[in-house]
Amino acid sequence: MSKMSIDVGWGATALRRRALSGPAMGARWSATFFAADGVDETALTRRLQAAVERVEQQMSTFRPDSDLERLNAAPIGAWMPIPRELMHVLATALEIGRLSGGAFDVGVGDLVRAWGFGASPGPDGGRIAGLAGRPSFEPPKTLQLDPASGRARRLAPLRLDLAGIAKGFGVDELAREMRAAGLSSWLVGIDGEMRAEGQKPDGRPWTVAHERPSAGERDILGVLELSGAAVATSGTYRHRVEVAGRVLSHTMDPARGAPLENDLCAVTVLGETCMAADAWATALLVRGASEGPALARRLGLAALFVRADGAVEATWSLAPPPEMATAPMGDPYTA
Repeated sequence: MSKMSIDVGWGATALRRRALSGPAMGARWSATFFAADGVDETALTRRLQAAVERVEQQMSTFRPDSDLERLNAAPIGAWMPIPRELMHVLATALEIGRLSGGAFDVGVGDLVRAWGFGASPGPDGGRIAGLAGRPSFEPPKTLQLDPASGRARRLAPLRLDLAGIAKGFGVDELAREMRAAGLSSWLVGIDGEMRAEGQKPDGRPWTVAHERPSAGERDILGVLELSGAAVATSGTYRHRVEVAGRVLSHTMDPARGAPLENDLCAVTVLGETCMAADAWATALLVRGASEGPALARRLGLAALFVRADGAVEATWSLAPPPEMATAPMGDPYTA
């Protein structure tokens, strides 16, 4: 874990720009904020690290003892107690799955592993072939939640995978800790999923770079200005495998039962929570360059679509829309 601070004079109070970070979900969490002296950075770092650790312990597919993996390993039909945070994420995932027409599907865990993503070492042709007749993920036929009793059960042999939503929820948990610490001007994130609150001392919003979806490169397409909002991006250009000479994305297409292959490279979504933005970015990516924007407009989602040919389409439906700049502003991965 790391810490950095810079003094910024503003009015009668000197605010200190502070930057904290630590490991999270195979990447790193970060928190940048402005505050006067008196903030216990060591204690705040511990709280933030503990927040992402709780999310991993509940929702990771890389930990055999996580609450999600215990649910995956439970006998079909057996009720399993689950924490309220996991219940909340599962319920949100099912609702977004319904609204997206099944494009967001947390029942693709076996596909993810068979194709060599997640905790698997590489593609397994035998496992892939064996999943050709897998049951469709159709809650409540395949997954039932009982929030009142804090329990859940699988009704079909499908492995749950929350990779498309858990990281966003982790960012929301970082945001919750920042608010609990009494801070009002901050930007938190895990990898490329971010959430901002308040403004900088000079009155400007926080800036987050939108990465150009180019495999093997780190370049900037534009800059988003955020305040009181979250942003998440899903793309086909970062986590990939090569199978029989074809480079395939880690995002699964539930309808095909295989890695996604369509005319989009990336989708960025803005929303009130990073959890929802994270899941909707995946769902809209799966829906493609034609159906994705149409669905976003129908549901009032603020989304930015980048096609394989480089064309960009925005459906800013939130008021006021975020501003997009065309010039890079400093390090694209910090504010």
